[in-house]
Amino acid sequence: MKVLLADDHTLVRQGLMPFIGMLAPDVAIVEADTLDEALVKAQAEQPLDLVLLDLNMPGMNRLEGLGRLRQALPSTPVVILTGSVEADDVHEAAEAGAAGYIPKTLNSTAMVNALRLVLSGERYFPSFAFQPKRPVEPAPPPATTAASDNPLCRLDERERQIVGMMVDGATNKVIAREMGLQEVTIKVHTRKIYRKLGAANRSQAIRIIMESGWAGQSAAS
Repeated sequence: MKVLLADDHTLVRQGLMPFIGMLAPDVAIVEADTLDEALVKAQAEQPLDLVLLDLNMPGMNRLEGLGRLRQALPSTPVVILTGSVEADDVHEAAEAGAAGYIPKTLNSTAMVNALRLVLSGERYFPSFAFQPKRPVEPAPPPATTAASDNPLCRLDERERQIVGMMVDGATNKVIAREMGLQEVTIKVHTRKIYRKLGAANRSQAIRIIMESGWAGQSAAS
């Protein structure tokens, strides 16, 4: 078995090597500390059985680097290795075609099991990113508050349709399929939704939506 381990921290690579070595009786580990080096090694060291790719390594530009490496190795599973435990990052990595997402906070046994799952042809993503959102009881608005002050009033009909699916936990890919649109179109809509709601990311947008009375509106309709 041959594994490409791409991370810009030498200590991280050295710390992971014993556990990667548990994946098979004979594992050759190819190291890289930048995306450019990983791309060169990807071509020079083929065939590769697995790639572990740091999300924030130099040259990655977030998930753009994942796309470039998957293009170079279309038949090799690429697993994102990162310190981020943001659910949005997990969703985006899954949508971009990663075979897995391993937070660096994961314990060694769980990491080895996750990698074995990926090598068996499955995908691994941490369950915390797909937990249903805890419903938030909306506080009753003050009597003096106008309906137009509600952030939900800033959304048009299509955006409200997307918001409904976001609250239900649907990814951009699922929303695009349900609406018969391109995934990139949904991403444009979600950015507009975030801006109209004053949210920095998906999780914050959903919190604002729920606190603005979305659940009450759904029940009323």
